[in-house]
Amino acid sequence: MDSGEQVPRATGMRRCAAEFADGVTARTRLPLDYGVASLGVVDRIIDGLRRGGARRQDVDGPLLGLGAYVGEVLVRQAGAEWVDLAPNHPLRPVFGHPVAVRMPDGRLWNPLGRTVNRFEIGPQESLRTYFLTLHGRRPVRPVRPVRRDCPSDGRATSLC
Repeated sequence: MDSGEQVPRATGMRRCAAEFADGVTARTRLPLDYGVASLGVVDRIIDGLRRGGARRQDVDGPLLGLGAYVGEVLVRQAGAEWVDLAPNHPLRPVFGHPVAVRMPDGRLWNPLGRTVNRFEIGPQESLRTYFLTLHGRRPVRPVRPVRRDCPSDGRATSLC
């Protein structure tokens, strides 16, 4: 998505994230797989933009794509959903745009703005840390490996 385009509505954020991630992975083979660890890759991409001396207005398009990607990680990994903020919503001027993610507990978070902060302020605004410290996300349930020696007739034991 280039910087001349408007910020999409909530329904367009998944597509925005996918277009950005697909483009980056095709060019660089960076592991943008929507996992929590990939947010560290996003941090490094932003560090590269900063080291290159880019001005904010020069990287609005990439920052939008990165912010959409961060939001989509919240959707997929934390149970959030993209939402449109009403024109009179009190957080809209704070967020600076009409979209947010709503966590399972109802809290609204601003991944697009947080990504801009990461670019403008630096590493102390880590996006990986942002995810790990968010309130309101669903608990991460560890995936238990399937045991091959468990009975298949429905008589599960406490170890299966």
